[in-house]
Amino acid sequence: MKSRRLLLGLSLVLQAAMGVAKDDGLARTPPMGWVGLSFLVEFKHSTLTTLVPSWNFFACDITQDTILKAAQALVDTGLKDLGYEYVIMDDCWHAPARSSRRPHPPVADPIRFPDGIKALADKIHALGLKIGIYSSAGTKTCAGQFGSLGYEEIDAKTYAEWGIDYLKYDNCYNEGQAGYDLVSYNRYAKMSRALSDTGRPILYSLCNWGEDHTWNWAPTIAHTWRMSGDIMDSYDAYDDRCPCESMIDCKLPGFHCSMTRILEYAAPLVQKAGAGQWNDLDMLEVGNGGMTTDEYKTHFAMWAVIKSPLILGNDLTKMDEVTKAIITNKWLIKINQDRVALPVNRVRKSIIKNPHGEVTGNVQVWSGPLKDGAVVAIVNTTPEKYMMRYQLVDVYPQAKKTTSNRYSVLDAWALTNPSLGIVEGNWGRSLGESFDVTTLIPLEIPAHGVSVHLWQVGDPDRASSQHVLHGAEL
Repeated sequence: MKSRRLLLGLSLVLQAAMGVAKDDGLARTPPMGWVGLSFLVEFKHSTLTTLVPSWNFFACDITQDTILKAAQALVDTGLKDLGYEYVIMDDCWHAPARSSRRPHPPVADPIRFPDGIKALADKIHALGLKIGIYSSAGTKTCAGQFGSLGYEEIDAKTYAEWGIDYLKYDNCYNEGQAGYDLVSYNRYAKMSRALSDTGRPILYSLCNWGEDHTWNWAPTIAHTWRMSGDIMDSYDAYDDRCPCESMIDCKLPGFHCSMTRILEYAAPLVQKAGAGQWNDLDMLEVGNGGMTTDEYKTHFAMWAVIKSPLILGNDLTKMDEVTKAIITNKWLIKINQDRVALPVNRVRKSIIKNPHGEVTGNVQVWSGPLKDGAVVAIVNTTPEKYMMRYQLVDVYPQAKKTTSNRYSVLDAWALTNPSLGIVEGNWGRSLGESFDVTTLIPLEIPAHGVSVHLWQVGDPDRASSQHVLHGAEL
């Protein structure tokens, strides 16, 4: 068995070295956008998919009008200007069957997409946006539509002809082609090669839920990869359908994974991310109603600093002011899109107990580099506010090399003008200037909340005004 695994591992290394690395200039920073999801979540394992009611929007009722309204909302709300540029169709855009003409290209549902995908793509491109599509590396998609297994070349060619810019590639009905890293790698590499052969730049978003140690081989063939089971709109609810304590040796990624469970999964995997290759912590649930405002702020902030793709999963046409304020926090988007292109690492996790000795949660410290400084994010998972102090030199190891630097420090979630409350553009307050790495920073973190501090050499407001938030050096 050991020799077989060694051979498989060596073969995988050799294949990875044979020119399929994703170094094509795409996704130098994490992609941002919106995805139209279904009313169904899937129990996904091997060839079995069981559909159960859930909370996502649009289901197999997804139409070209749904997609166009979302695209227009990205423009009208100003989200496009902040970098949310991909409009992604999820499952169920398909006709009942492929074309009967050889080589049987994919066909869109003629009733729900009467103008066809090419015309839809043209309209989205005319708005200055990009369009994404969905398929599965199996005989069927997760909702039972036709999949792309065995049709990789014609599907990729058709997507390119339609003007597709992004492919989300799922893992349902995979015919048992899983269980070993190399087996999953080969199945997903076929689509990677097919997309590359089209000559069109198509961002490849691999979605096999972290099965078979995705993070070890996906960077060579994809731009992003899902590293866990599907998220649910909950801060910390437990669900047996998301059974693994860690993804490292997880055999059943499942679904209904809470936000903090996925955050825990991500902690050891951040080392695999960088420019052009990103851990995907799944879509953002902000605005879907299952968490409090502080919990959604934690959700958005941690996805941003870990450098997950920021893919919105809410109804953009019905956003409330708080939802919009959270997803438009320019400081967190700045961190997510920073050209250093490295995520934060968790450097401390302290278990917190109440006066009776009962564990109530933990406090986590994450830190990482920015182009002009560093970011520190501190998460409080307990049901009570938490007060603490820290020095940059204690929570960011690289700070020991920059003891002569003077920093301005900005709190990304502090209200600029508290009298206005939570409204768009009212985030970010300076904690002071001319700090050094030993300056003691006090903070109070709300229950289930987060504090995010930008340590920047110079004035963060001036630095922000000199750079575009997306698509330019930050």
